[in-house]
Amino acid sequence: MKTTATIDSPIGKLTLTADDTGLTGLEFLDSEAIISDPIPENLKAAVTQLQEYFDKKRAEFELTLAPSGTQFQFMVWEELRKIPFGSTISYSELAGRLGNPKVIRAAASANGKNPLPIIIPCHRVVGSDGSLTGFSGGLDRKKWLLDHESPSRQQRLF
Repeated sequence: MKTTATIDSPIGKLTLTADDTGLTGLEFLDSEAIISDPIPENLKAAVTQLQEYFDKKRAEFELTLAPSGTQFQFMVWEELRKIPFGSTISYSELAGRLGNPKVIRAAASANGKNPLPIIIPCHRVVGSDGSLTGFSGGLDRKKWLLDHESPSRQQRLF
């Protein structure tokens, strides 16, 4: 059974979707939406972990993911999950990690089709010159997410 929940976040409202196998989607909303109350049981962990991420209490997600995609897209999304919190890579580096620098356009396309942004951190991929390039949530949100994860903005313990 498919369930959805809409939550508020520092970058606007987000709608999460899940089915019996796991989390299937995260969508940025630019329009008004009603916040879900209560949160469906199968989305509570995702909501909690996103809140922890936004509160800088979580750098990695531990959720059962169930996105739909092609075999190549899954390969790209798995590489995205390996980019450490607070780091970025270029699209050409992403293609190189896939074992073929010539698949840069295909890797960029798969990156753009990521149905679970933030959780599968496609925002951590930037242009080869460090410039911000396409993001399903818009470049303002991408900049916010990268600033949020930037080591220079992390709380210092000492």
